[in-house]
Amino acid sequence: MSSVPGDSSYPVGAIPTDEQIRALHERYAPTEEAFDLVYTHCQIVCAVAEQLLDRCHPVVDVALVRAGSLLHDIGVYHLYDEAGRLDHENYVCHGMLGHELLRDLGYPEAISRFCSHHTGVGLTRADVQRQGLPLPPGDYTADTLEEELVMYADKFHSKTTPPTFLTPASYAASVRRFGVDKVARFAALVEKFGEPDLPALSRHYQQPLS
Repeated sequence: MSSVPGDSSYPVGAIPTDEQIRALHERYAPTEEAFDLVYTHCQIVCAVAEQLLDRCHPVVDVALVRAGSLLHDIGVYHLYDEAGRLDHENYVCHGMLGHELLRDLGYPEAISRFCSHHTGVGLTRADVQRQGLPLPPGDYTADTLEEELVMYADKFHSKTTPPTFLTPASYAASVRRFGVDKVARFAALVEKFGEPDLPALSRHYQQPLS
């Protein structure tokens, strides 16, 4: 059986395999329903990111993008209560919770950051203060090409009920409430990475496209 972060045999700084990442999701998911929701979302984000690799390959670290995609929402599990209810009010904390979890397990910072630096199109210190977010003051923005790609790919799928794929127009409309600067930031990402084939993913995962 392969080792995972947190085991003494796990090599420090190594990028985990898909099997090791799935094992972590299974370890921390409080229910089968939570696992299905979060892990499937992470798989979808990974699929979206891999569709867009042509815009940045071979510059981007493909293995890092894959691991970051599959792990970026692992902190969501810590927001479920004993009854299986998700704490929506503090959902913005899931990124920091995931970062802390992976850090404590021995993951390299380059992977842990995918958790805390994928929310929206990047949270700045000013965003945290202006919105009164329950986060330590700081900038939670994507600073590397890999982080940008995972953050961008995440925008095209939502863990709503039911889970839904979002077109660029749908996401741009939803992010407008946080300011025109966020819309402009998203538009720049669309220009940089292009648009994924969402209809194909929608059919594959049998989830609606909004």
